[in-house]
Amino acid sequence: MQLSLSRTYPGAGFDDVLAKTRAALADAGFGVLTEIDVQATMREKLDERMERYTILGACNPPLAHRALTATREIGLLLPCNVVVREHGAGGAIVEAVNPAVMAEVAPEAGVAEVAAEAAARLESALDALDRELT
Repeated sequence: MQLSLSRTYPGAGFDDVLAKTRAALADAGFGVLTEIDVQATMREKLDERMERYTILGACNPPLAHRALTATREIGLLLPCNVVVREHGAGGAIVEAVNPAVMAEVAPEAGVAEVAAEAAARLESALDALDRELT
């Protein structure tokens, strides 16, 4: 099983990809609850340099509710993280956690169905990005 659902956009600017990722997630029913600028954090806390790298904590409340109803421990794996990171000269990669990972580590009844729906929604968002950026 793959850890992520991933797309690479060579030649697409980071800011454009980040903005379009937020919009695609919203269109697929996900709100962004958290946003972590990893590049800035590494620079401020460790004086380390790295490429632009942002983690979006995406949540679809109805899916999260169903997953939490199946098992409260699933909260350890929420929200669905989506990473947007620079790649090469002027390109970007978008990676979303593969919800099937949740079903693997939390075999309770109902989790697999939620994971499948979350995966379909995330794939839909990535497909929308493909249409916008390729």
